[in-house]
Parts: sequence; C-alpha cells; structure tokens
Amino acid sequence: MNDERTGQGFTRRRVLQIGTAAAVAAGAGPVLGGEAAAQAAPGLPAGPAAGGFARPGAAARPRFRWWWPDGLVDPAEIRREVDQIADAGFGGAEIVAVHHSIRDKSVLDPAGHGWGTPAWNAGVEAALDQAARRGVTVDLTIGPAWPAAVPTITPDDEAAVQELAYGTVAVAGGATHDGPVPEPVTAPEGGVTKRHLVAVHAVRTAAANSTRKETGLDPASFTDLTAEAAGERITWTAPEGGDWLLFAYWRRGSGQRPESGPHSSPDSFVVDHFSRAGTRAVTAFWEARLLTRDIRRLVKRAGGTLFEDSIELETAALNWTPDLPAEFRRRRGYDLMPYLPVIVRLKENTKFAYDAATTAHVRHDFWQTVSDLFNEFHFAAIAKWAHSIGLEYRAQPYGLETDAIHTAAILDVPEGESLGFKNLDDYRALAGGRDMGGRKILSCEAGAYQGGAYNTTWGKLLRTMGGAYAAGLNQTVLHGFSYATAPGAAWPGFAAFTPYNGGVGFSESWGPRQPTWRHVPDVAGYLARVHLAMQAGRSRVDVAVFRQKGYTKTGIGAGWFTKSGVPLGWTHQLISAPLLDLPSATVSGGRLAPGGPAYKVVFVEGDRFGGNECTLPLGTARTMLRLTKAGLPLLFLGDWSAATVPGLARDGENERLRAVLTQLFAQPRVRVVAAEADVPGALADLGLRPAVAYAEASTLLTAHRRDGRADYFYLCNGKHAETVKPPVAAIDHEVTFTRSDREAVPYRLNLWTGETERIAVYREDGDTVTLRVALQPSEATVIILARGGEAPSATASQAELRVEGQRLIARARAAGTYSTTLPGGRTVRTEIGAVPEVRTLSSWRLRVEDMTPDGVKRHDLELDGLKPWPDIPELADVSGVGTYTATVDWTGGGAVLELGEVFDTCRVTVNGHRLPVSVIVPVVDIGPWLRRGANTIEVEVATTLNNRLRVCDPGVYGGASRQRYGLIGPVRLVPYGEAVVSTR
Repeated sequence: MNDERTGQGFTRRRVLQIGTAAAVAAGAGPVLGGEAAAQAAPGLPAGPAAGGFARPGAAARPRFRWWWPDGLVDPAEIRREVDQIADAGFGGAEIVAVHHSIRDKSVLDPAGHGWGTPAWNAGVEAALDQAARRGVTVDLTIGPAWPAAVPTITPDDEAAVQELAYGTVAVAGGATHDGPVPEPVTAPEGGVTKRHLVAVHAVRTAAANSTRKETGLDPASFTDLTAEAAGERITWTAPEGGDWLLFAYWRRGSGQRPESGPHSSPDSFVVDHFSRAGTRAVTAFWEARLLTRDIRRLVKRAGGTLFEDSIELETAALNWTPDLPAEFRRRRGYDLMPYLPVIVRLKENTKFAYDAATTAHVRHDFWQTVSDLFNEFHFAAIAKWAHSIGLEYRAQPYGLETDAIHTAAILDVPEGESLGFKNLDDYRALAGGRDMGGRKILSCEAGAYQGGAYNTTWGKLLRTMGGAYAAGLNQTVLHGFSYATAPGAAWPGFAAFTPYNGGVGFSESWGPRQPTWRHVPDVAGYLARVHLAMQAGRSRVDVAVFRQKGYTKTGIGAGWFTKSGVPLGWTHQLISAPLLDLPSATVSGGRLAPGGPAYKVVFVEGDRFGGNECTLPLGTARTMLRLTKAGLPLLFLGDWSAATVPGLARDGENERLRAVLTQLFAQPRVRVVAAEADVPGALADLGLRPAVAYAEASTLLTAHRRDGRADYFYLCNGKHAETVKPPVAAIDHEVTFTRSDREAVPYRLNLWTGETERIAVYREDGDTVTLRVALQPSEATVIILARGGEAPSATASQAELRVEGQRLIARARAAGTYSTTLPGGRTVRTEIGAVPEVRTLSSWRLRVEDMTPDGVKRHDLELDGLKPWPDIPELADVSGVGTYTATVDWTGGGAVLELGEVFDTCRVTVNGHRLPVSVIVPVVDIGPWLRRGANTIEVEVATTLNNRLRVCDPGVYGGASRQRYGLIGPVRLVPYGEAVVSTR
C-alpha cells in the first residue's frame, strides 16, 4: 500500500491545518487552534479560517430548511430548536411556512397564527435573536411555501401572476363565423373573475407544417381581426380555399396559490414574477407587515439571506404579463402578435406551428423576453431591495424556459436541488453564472428523497452530494428540520412532508427525534470542511461550454466534455450569452475571466435544446471575435457554414453573422471540428490540458479552487447522476495536478477529522505534481498544494509512507523488506518486523436504546456473532442507538479497525478515546490508543426510525421494508508494523 493513495487512511496523532495562500505568500507561520497549535509541523501554511479545518466557522457549516406550521409556534421552543441546530454543528436555518402533512389547515388558525401574523413575527424574532446569541444565521423565505405570494392581492389584481389563455373555432374556407369570439379552451381557476381580450386572429391550416403533436399553420395567411371583435363578438368570412382557425387570446390571472395553503387569511396569491407590480406587492407587504422594528434590527445581526424557492409558476395556459407585447417589441425589434398562434400553450404543450425554423426562432425570442423581464423586474429588483434591509438574496432560478445561467450571475447565492437536478451539468450551469458574476456560493437544497421520510440514511445523502461538490456546489441546505409539533401530529412529532397524501412522504425531518442525531456533529463537520475547502479563493475551471439557452434542471449535458472529458479529468461549466457581456469577461494570459474561473477555452456546439442547430447571437459572435483576438482559445463543434441567429433574424442578420464567423474561424486560436471524436485532437493542437489529469478514464470527479498561490482540489469517486449504472467501483491510480506555485507540495485533508498531513510519496515535474489516489465508491478527500517547511519525501514506495517531522515512517501489514525510491533516484530498504495476524471480532455485548412513542426502552444482549437487528427477535422492530462492546487482549503495535457493513452512522471508542468514523468507509486507525493487555473497544451505531414506525404507525409506514440495522461486519482488527525509512 503506497502512501500516495489519498483515501482517508489512518487517523494521525497530529492535527495539522492548512489554508489561505495569502499567509503563505507573506511567509507567515502556522496559525492553528487549540491542541493543534502545539503539534503542528514547522512551516505548515496558515489555516483558511479561524479554527481552520478542525473547527470550521458557522459560515461554512451546512444549514437546515426549517419548516414551521405557519405561525403556530412557541418562541421558547423556537429558541430551543436554534440551540439544537447550533449544538449539532450547523451554521443556521432557513425559516419557511410548510405543512403538506396537515390536511385540515384550519387547525393551524390561518387568521390568528398564519404567515405574516403577529404570531409569525414573534417566532421570527425569537429565531433571529437566539441565532445572534449562538453565532449562527437565520434565513427568511420570501413567502409562505412557494412560489412568492402575498395575502394583499387577489387573482384579478395587476400584481398577481398572469396567463394568456386561447380559444379556437374552425371555419371552413368561404364560411362565415358570426357570434362570440372563441372562449378559452381552459376554464379560469377559482377566484379569477376578470379577463381581457388581447387579440383575435385568423390563420389557415397547413398540413405541411404539422408535427406529431402540433397543427400546422400558414404564416402568410395570418390575419389580425382584433379591431373587428367589438363587444367580444365577430362576424368574419374565411377566404376560399383551405380550412381556417379563428383564435382569441384572453389575459387573466392564473389564480395560483402557494403550495399547500391556506397559509394566511385572506389567502395568499402568487405574484406576477415578470413585472414591477408583482415585485412591489412583495416588498410592500414585507415593509408593512413583516419587518417589525425588532426584526429589522435583528436581521442586521443574525439574518443571512432572503430565500426564494424554485419558480413553479403553474398554469394550464401560457405564462404572461400585461406589458409583454410592448416589452417584446422593444427588446426583440418586431411585433409578437402575428406569432401568438405558435406561442400559446395548453397544459405546458404548444399546439400549433408555422414552418420549423420560424417556429423555433420565435419561441426562442419569446422565452428570451420572459427571461429578460424575470431577471430585471424580479431577481435584480428583489436583490436590490434585500440588500437595503441587510440581507443577501438566495434563490432557485429555474422552473421555466428562462436563462437560469444568467440569473445565477445576478443572485448573491444561486441554489440548486438534489431532488430535481438530473445530473451534475445542472449544477455546472448555475456554477457558470455564479463564477462569471463574481459570486462565491452555490447552494443546494439537499436530500429531498420521495418516500424517504424516516428511512433516509446519512450515507445515502453523502453519496448523492459527493459528485455535486465536484460540479461547483459549496453550500448544503438540508431538507430539513421540522418544528417540534402541530395539531394532530403523531409521534415522533410534526413533519412537514410526512404523511404525504396518506403515505410515506419526502425525507427528512432531522433533529433530536432521529437516533442518529447524537452523531450528526460528525457529519456536519465533514460537510463544513468540504464547504470550507470549496469556498477558498476562486473557482478554477478548464472549459466554458457556451449554451444558446441557459436552462437548467434538464439533465442535458455538454457533449464530449460530459461523456468523455470528465472521465479524463477535464472540468467544465456552462455559460450563456449575457455572461460574455459582464465586466468579468476579459482575457489575460489566454484565460477568460482571469480573476475568476479563468477558463482555458470556450467550447461552442449546436443548440442542444433546438435540434443541435448551429445558432449564435450576432453580438455574441462579435464578442467572441474580440476575445480570441485577445488570446482566448475557442473550439467550435459542427457545421457552422449556414449558422443563424437563435431568434427570428432581421434583414441580413444571418449573413452578417456568417461574415463574422468567417473572420472568427480564421483566427489562430480558433479550431472548428466536425465530430465529437475530433475534440481531443483540437484541444491538444491548441496546447491545452486539464488542471487534473489521469492516463485512463476514471470515475474520479474533481473541483479546483485557487487561493493566492495555494491550490485546493476536491476529489470524489462518484458518478455523474444517481441513476448511472453500473455502480461505481473503487479506484487506485495516479493523478497529475497542475500547481500555481512550483514550490508547493501536496497535503491531504481528512474530511472526517479536520487533520491535514503532508503527503510523503509524489513526483514533481515543473508545474505538475503526480501522486496516487485510492478511493472507495463515493469516498472523497481534498488535496492541497501549498508551500510548507522542509520535509523528506519519496517518489515511490512498496510500503505506505507518512511524514513525521523530519522523518519518513514506513507502514506495512506484513513483515518484510520494503523498498523506497527517494527524489534523487536512490533506493533504500526498510525492514518491518513481525506483524500479528488479522483478528475478526465476533463476541460482543450489545446495549440498545429503543426509541418508542412511550419513551426509551433498553435491551441488553450477548452476541457470539454479528447480524442485522431484524434477524435478532428482540430487535426486529426496534429503532434507536446500539452500543457494541468487545474486549481485546493486545501485545503491542498498531492496528486498523475495519467495521465492515454498518447501518448508517457510528462512532468508535477505544479505551475511552472517542473517534469519528467515515459514514462512507467505516475504517479507523486505532493504533495510537491501543495498549498492551486488555483493551475496550466500543462501536456505537444509530439507526433511522423506519423499523419502529412500521409497527407503531402502520397506516402510514406499514408498507415500508425493514432496514438492516446495526453493526453487521465482519469487524476486523488489522495489525500493522512501522519503521523509520533511512533517507541519509
């Protein structure tokens, strides 16, 4: 076993901390906290934050989505729950009124205790005040549940969310329609009483333009009859020849309410997200009803962000806003009205089409206009207002066909979600906007598994999230933490999403009700260290993939780079046209946005949302020409000889685009390839390589941050999406890292302990460092390349090596002679003496704390072999915490404890010394705490509540399968021997 392998390995005796390169560059000595200060190796770089990796600050810690049953909360209980969150190692929570599990909403008293009432505000004040006392933050959600809504509007108000409904009547050629204009094909929602006739049109059908789902229309036949539709009646005779459709378009409120209401009295209605009026309705309500004097003051102390959940503007018709036609003409330069027939929708589906090109390009222009209004009147406006009251703005900017990549550059904190995102490219889209916009954080609503209530393990969560951190994610908001109780809630307490429609709901209601809660500080610490490393400095990314439509939550990847580039070490993000107009879009040293992601190349392929059509905005093509003249490499894929602008072209616009592309393709730093198989050759021809590389395809996923002259590399042996098959296997291969400082040496951060150790075995070659990486499936680590003090190293070894002061220590699991190659090429040999045989521990005493509706019951068992709890009659339906105790006689030397199969979280205690254990790879070095003679080893395991709820609440949970709780093993004590390597 070679020391260059970067699995979590063994627990070190020292706690070493690495961090900001600013201190390194200044020649500062180590800045360490607590017990680490006395033990750090000389010359080790300073910690990245107060407390370093051992104790990350609140800003880096994970957070909770905190669900309240509206304002039916007790301020004293709110304070207790803030304490519970802080004590568990979390950095704060986001308050939101959500109670899908409660069917009879009247028990929540919307009038007296609804969202926005004095009772709600009293709870918010208590949360903010206690958070300030505990040094954590509280985020405030923009409205009850989602989407953004207020109780001060009705569906008929100008500020309410709007839709455009259409109606049609067929009129044969030569026939006359004499009567009312067509009624909408969809009835209005409850509470909608007004409507406005926007236009009346007639269009002849054209079979040649029909598709499998759409009726073809002849654009040349379009006739505007709006002026003739007086009093909502019309008399019109269709021209001879062919069949015609008479269209009427009605603007009205969609009547949408926030999820699972009512949350207030009167009921809240969703606002228009595309107008100033909708935004004013939100901010006015906050100013008048939510921002009390105390809340305003407390927000300055403990408030974090104003949060807005995913933009689920649901309508059976077309999303609309009253000023859309005028805004469309102003922004796109032509009249939208002749194209309404191919824009309108029924239940999210278009129903009519002109010729394919015209239809696709007009639809692009429509949604680009909606995106512009969304970003300008909603996101940018709310961000400005949030800043005025002392909050940043965090939001999930997707759900419609809008440019979420651009929105991510506007938001202070863009956020994605593990439930809705289909693969890592969905995160990479938001990360591109974040980095080009100069933001630091990409957040995630994490762990919302359907049917996962009270059966979700922390291991499942970490396996889900591991790859997301490699895609740019660096903040986790867990789904979620439920307020303790609500009327009618059964044991173990109120849970926002379970029962859900009578069955097992979405996970998870974390908190003291969960048996694993006592181990949660270990998981919180792990996540905080990932965040801390991935928030250091600035993100560095190899490739910017240009996307003509900035959608996310689609699962649509980036061609060659997703399929083939990532397995070879390439990293990429997605960018859209508006990002190239940002101040960050400059070039220096051949890099785009050199002060940010510093992309080495921009990759442009066809529109993956539009049949791979080669489209590019004319202005963007001109910008790309300017950027490549400044030295930026560009790589185009496809046949661009007949390229078009993505929207409806104005006179001569496509010709001007092609002329610019001709100039562009003639530039020395531009390559055009016909097929994906040609991409690697073009990259090599441009002299480009990834910052992290491996010789053969691997499941290793990486992310890179640079802080001054220090480089942070997050590594995870993961998969691109949870649905990817076959399962990921263990990896063990060399990895080459590019370093920004040729004096930097590699360190490894243990994400479970916060310990940072110098890597002993590696090779250097100019600006690269090569070392070996061995990771189990879903296992992660962080490699840091930074300057440090003088220390010995090797380029290869048959033994596992570690650095201890100025010595190399060899470790092996068998006696023998082990060779080590030193940097100068000299080979030395190290003798490892006798090593005891591996021991399997099978005799255990098991004490179980059984969590039941009637309190904690205890079971005390003697086991002569390990097995899952459901296979032990006394524990078949038990959920709780079990402590396994074994006594081991030891003759000396070190050993690694391998726990084998463990259900969910665990901790190991050896002779009174408690050790955190990885949820992913439950292996821990216990050598430093073993002693000659009798040793007591305890393994404390914790479960979900699933097995108990199956029998105590069978109406909801009875259909769930028993889970294999407990320490299942086999548990092995694997001895090792050590000796000093002679380097002189």
